[in-house]
Amino acid sequence: MVVEDLTLDEVKKALADGSIALVDVREDEEWADGYIPGAIHNPLSRFDVSALPTDRKVVVYCRSGRRTLQALDIAQRSGRADVNTHFGGSWLAWTAAGEPVKTP
Repeated sequence: MVVEDLTLDEVKKALADGSIALVDVREDEEWADGYIPGAIHNPLSRFDVSALPTDRKVVVYCRSGRRTLQALDIAQRSGRADVNTHFGGSWLAWTAAGEPVKTP
C-alpha cells in the first residue's frame, strides 16, 4: 500500500486553494461532535469508494490516523491507486492546534 502523509500546514494550504477533497472517515457520532470545515463524510464502517471525488486529490482523516490507513487500503484494493494520502495528525492534531471546527 502506498501512503503519503500531509502535515497540518499542508492540509490547511490545500483546503484554502481547493486542491484537495478532505474525507472524514470517522463514524456518525464523531462527525456530529464536529469536523474540519470543508470535509466530506464517508465513515469507515460503510466506506464508499465510488463516492470519492475524482476531480481533486483525496486526503483522508479520522481521529488519530489509524482508520485513515484502513480507508486508503480499501480504496487502493478497489482500484483507486490515486487515493493514497492522509492527514497523519488527523482530528487530534487539528483540534490541538486550535483550528476551526464545524458541526452539522
